[in-house]
Amino acid sequence: MTTPSTPSPNIPTFPLTFRLSPLVRITLLLLYLALTVPLPFLASVTQAPVPPTLLTIGLGLGFVALYATLSERVVLGADAIQVVYPVWVPRFWRKGWVLPWQDIKALKPKTTGQGGLIYYFVTHAGEARLLPMRVAGFARLVEAVQAKTGIDTRDVRPLAQPWMYLILLGFTLLLLLIDAWTIWTAFHLGGLAV
Repeated sequence: MTTPSTPSPNIPTFPLTFRLSPLVRITLLLLYLALTVPLPFLASVTQAPVPPTLLTIGLGLGFVALYATLSERVVLGADAIQVVYPVWVPRFWRKGWVLPWQDIKALKPKTTGQGGLIYYFVTHAGEARLLPMRVAGFARLVEAVQAKTGIDTRDVRPLAQPWMYLILLGFTLLLLLIDAWTIWTAFHLGGLAV
């Protein structure tokens, strides 16, 4: 009689799905709101040439576009890694990609303009696909990549550490407080109707 073996905790079971880190998503969405929410109010108070209603519609579409971009998922299957988006995201906006494991030759580092380090999957055909680095569970993702490709990923680190996004979130919340004051001022001193 044989007993069923349990998988090792170090060997991933597929498929695995990784979503963008909630800290990254919330921070970027709030930053967009903090930078744009006062604009229609200020346009109204200053009699800007762009009507506040048109500006609001444009900013709303921008928010939807940003949300679509931040809805990225990385799916690791038994045969491939893929980046996918929900069905409501138009393909002309974000297509995603699929890369079979056997096509991956290497993981190549590249320095960014700000001095960070990003990584590309390089295929035998010479194609390159960016390794998604802002996902929740990044360490598990690179462990699974190593398990499927045999590429050493011990030195692969995320592009930005969580503390960086926490600082950005803190400043974004401060900016939202300033926005609230700006909007209050526009209503009370600028003569906007409630």
